[in-house]
Amino acid sequence: MAGEMRQNDAETLIANAGGSRSSATNSIAEEAPELYNFSRAGQISQEQMRAIGTVNDLFARNLMHTVGAWLRTQFGVKLASAKQMTYAEFLTRLKEPTYVCSIRMEPLGALGLLELELSLASPIVDLLLGGIGRAGTLRELTDIEEAILTSVVEMIVRELNVAWQPVGLGFTYEKRETAAQVARMMPSSEKTMCVSFEVHMPEAQGSLNLCLPTVVLNAILRQLVADRERPRRRSEEAEVRVRELLGEACFGAVLQFPPLRLRARELADIVPGTILRLPLPRHSAAELRVGGIAFGRARPVRMGEHRGAQMQTERITDPDGPQSI
Repeated sequence: MAGEMRQNDAETLIANAGGSRSSATNSIAEEAPELYNFSRAGQISQEQMRAIGTVNDLFARNLMHTVGAWLRTQFGVKLASAKQMTYAEFLTRLKEPTYVCSIRMEPLGALGLLELELSLASPIVDLLLGGIGRAGTLRELTDIEEAILTSVVEMIVRELNVAWQPVGLGFTYEKRETAAQVARMMPSSEKTMCVSFEVHMPEAQGSLNLCLPTVVLNAILRQLVADRERPRRRSEEAEVRVRELLGEACFGAVLQFPPLRLRARELADIVPGTILRLPLPRHSAAELRVGGIAFGRARPVRMGEHRGAQMQTERITDPDGPQSI
């Protein structure tokens, strides 16, 4: 009987072992590795593209105000598109003639390109030479015109630094590049991010294009997305410090009558000693306004040598009420 039991136990163990092997095989099959597409290496995710859009919008607004104020004319800048493409595709979009310069990306040490269409060069140069910004024929720049336009491009690069500084990316103007040098700047299969801005002036319009390699941008963009998703919390010590600093802030305060209407004739007839009858209830309280905003109802009182206001009601918010006069 004991031998028979031992035989049954052995068969049960073998059956269980077979079931375990089959379940393990199924789990391995379910977790089969996925094929990796090397052609998608360096691609920018949708989250990263949205983060880039925020930075580009900031750059466009800053550039519009800065260059417009410097040229003293309308200089509209609007983000047109931000696409991922190969470097060969970007080269096919370049116009002839055009202004293309290399910009170094720090601390990555890589090179990108900035293109400014020459349709914008004539009115910019004309304005900086004292003209009215008249558009001219599309032609190659002279040495003097190129030197003038280079100062504008350097200003554009400075605004790029302002927009990308929060994510730790800086740009440095290198030099203007010839068509042959641009063709050898990157491999034709290099994946790039091309950002295009529409520029409008009273006498001309054109585009401003940026070409940046996506491989070197990925680390910066991952950090940018992580910073946006990370909840920002202040420590208790920081909150206490902010409250202390706000407690020392000063705001203008005034105790005044609530809004009322008076005839212009009554105001015109005022002379010293005149009693002006105000259309207010006898026991109406004045308004205490702090920083121009209604704070509550109060009555005038005296505290030693100082005038004061005794609060009669709870605090209120009335941003549309009258200002002190």
